[in-house]
Amino acid sequence: MANDVLKEMGYLFLGSRLKRLAERMQADVASIAERAGLAIQPSQYPILVALDRFGTLTVGALAEKLGLSQPAITRNLARLVELGLIETIATPGDQRRRSLSLTEAGHEAMARSKRDVWPYIDAAVLELCDGLDGPLLGQIATIEDALERQSLERRALDGPASGLMIREYSDELARDFHDINAEWIASMFRIEQTDRDVLENPRVRIIDPGGVILFAEAKGLGVVGTCALQKTGERQFELTKMGVLESARGRKAGEYLLDAMLRRARQMEVETLYLLTSSKCAAAIHLYEKHGFAHDAEIMRDFGARYERCDVAMRYRG
Repeated sequence: MANDVLKEMGYLFLGSRLKRLAERMQADVASIAERAGLAIQPSQYPILVALDRFGTLTVGALAEKLGLSQPAITRNLARLVELGLIETIATPGDQRRRSLSLTEAGHEAMARSKRDVWPYIDAAVLELCDGLDGPLLGQIATIEDALERQSLERRALDGPASGLMIREYSDELARDFHDINAEWIASMFRIEQTDRDVLENPRVRIIDPGGVILFAEAKGLGVVGTCALQKTGERQFELTKMGVLESARGRKAGEYLLDAMLRRARQMEVETLYLLTSSKCAAAIHLYEKHGFAHDAEIMRDFGARYERCDVAMRYRG
């Protein structure tokens, strides 16, 4: 961009430059959502995500969860109510104090966003930022130059060069979660009752208590891998049920999933992240070590008895 004043002023105008970059990316996100039939603006998504994750909240609680001011949240509420995505509920005993909750249409919009919008945006941004290094201003310039060559919207529509993208859990993918994990466990071990409890009830055992399940989808193949974060304590999670279909090996779907799950754990401010495995899974252990996990005797002592096959326990050190 010729005569770019914001760029020329360096760190002095950093805030304005970041705002310009954010607005550009958000405009593309809005276009992607519109293509999916969703009239949701990017600035409205944090409110919807918080209500989807935590249930009914007051405006004050929303502000605390999101780290935003109440006026900033209030500006988006009227439009979300108008769209029929959220509803206000009077607090029992205090009619002046109102809470917010997703409507049925709001839950459906979130499900469609997780299925038809977020995976494509996540993959496009991940590819856009891949390999960034060096001073902050240089990284920003690299992103700006990349967006000049190809917009975020175009990148999302074309799909990542790797051919892989992340999908969030939905009940429609419960069978994939079961089958992918059952395949690798049965090929190397015996499927234990602990496995069955989770694989047959992923929403009850993982999602509803506050955990996460992600999937890797490959072009032309559909869902090929999955991984979960299962909550086992306050800000404590087990990385579990990570598997890739035998037919999709060699695409680095496992590493792609692990990277995505570690990003999610950081976003959730997880304090203790651990995993349980077997020494027979040498390739997986090498992958875990490469990404910051270390063997840990305390984790083995406290959690190792969960699986008969477990003789390796690791804690994420970052």
